[in-house]
Amino acid sequence: MINLTPLPQRGVIAVEGEDRVAFLQGLVSNDVEAAVPGRAVWAALLTPQGKWLADFFIFADADRLLLDCESEQIPMLLQRMARYRLRMKVSLRAEPDLFVSVAWGGRLDSAGIVAPDPRLPDFAWRVLASAALAANATPEDWDLYRLQAGLPDGSKDMEADRSVLLEAGFDELAGVSWTKGCYMGQELTARTKYRGLVKRRLVPVGVDGPLPASGTPVLKDGVEVGTMRSGREGIGLASLRLDAIGADLRCGEAALVARVPTWLQLRDMANASATSAG
Repeated sequence: MINLTPLPQRGVIAVEGEDRVAFLQGLVSNDVEAAVPGRAVWAALLTPQGKWLADFFIFADADRLLLDCESEQIPMLLQRMARYRLRMKVSLRAEPDLFVSVAWGGRLDSAGIVAPDPRLPDFAWRVLASAALAANATPEDWDLYRLQAGLPDGSKDMEADRSVLLEAGFDELAGVSWTKGCYMGQELTARTKYRGLVKRRLVPVGVDGPLPASGTPVLKDGVEVGTMRSGREGIGLASLRLDAIGADLRCGEAALVARVPTWLQLRDMANASATSAG
């Protein structure tokens, strides 16, 4: 059965003008040219120092690009991106007449601007439509589904000016292009990968006990080794040091057990970090 729900906490930014692709290409972590009708691209906007500010799905629609992003971040994104327009022929504006929905559990046949969620094969479909679609699931159902897969959800799981993309799985989940050329924050992102500087990862965890609040410290033998991020119904995401994954962990009044998904390449990260340390 196909599940479909609106995502009322998401909104849309329209990027228009003949320089729209070149403009975004110099700002975000992924290859904007890969966004074509029927194919979305997941990308992040970083600080010049390479820390996460926001992430979004980029859709191509006729003569514009559309960013499926967190509604609360739209004013910040418009302000920050506008700084870099310079003399480029591009305009940015919120698009309140488009509504974001998501579907999973089968192939979606729907009106609107539709593309597969690019993070994992056959995982979900993203939809931008001019009217709310008939739903048979809830945003909470979707939240549980993506938590079970270990996928981050923007500011629920990452911290502005602090989080590093590779800690949150952007490499394995097709959120970074290593070949497209320069973008804001590229230097730190590349250095993190090629010098093996990833020391912690955002990992799904089973929660035995009361669900800890986001930001609650995770402890191993009484020593802080990470923090809890989002969670629901006995499962969550936690940012953990690599050497804590697999250990007995406590968080608030709960015990945590890491549940590493098959897509998450912990071995490669650990080997790179050991090589770097040596």
